[in-house]
Amino acid sequence: MKSNKKISLTAIMAISLIMQATLSTRVFAEDSRSAAAQWRVQVKNVDPGDVNIEPAFRIAIYENLLDELIKTKEFKQVLRDGDRTAEGLQNLLILKSTVENYTPGSETRRAVTTVAGATKLRVRSQLCTREGQVVLERVSTGNVRFFGGNLRATHNLARNVADAIKQSTLPDPTPSVRQ
Repeated sequence: MKSNKKISLTAIMAISLIMQATLSTRVFAEDSRSAAAQWRVQVKNVDPGDVNIEPAFRIAIYENLLDELIKTKEFKQVLRDGDRTAEGLQNLLILKSTVENYTPGSETRRAVTTVAGATKLRVRSQLCTREGQVVLERVSTGNVRFFGGNLRATHNLARNVADAIKQSTLPDPTPSVRQ
């Protein structure tokens, strides 16, 4: 009986040492993340541009952008348009999105045929500093071609914008601005 207790105590100590080493590795990995992790981002309301797009789609694009940017864990903080706390923050980037093209689709047509009824969105996104310097500019698309609700295109679009930001290299914040 005593030997089993010694073995289990030794096993517990070994597991705790391994977990402690793993935890310190995670902390180090988080500290050495990209420059994007030092930035905060404020997502501005979606500009419809010259496109006649339904308000529900603009709101859905905006909300999905917020969700997808949070999921990337690339930014220290993701803020909404009009958030008063953004005024005093350093290392703030502003995401501006303008709809360039919108083709309303039909869920019914998509269900009946696989050729017609696609919902398509194309949006120009700019990631700018507070001073207006463009750090990143991309045109992203989102669509629903076969199955799914029309608003699914907004989710696909937001995921594509977030992926483009995640894959890009953002500049290091200037030393005078760094917190």
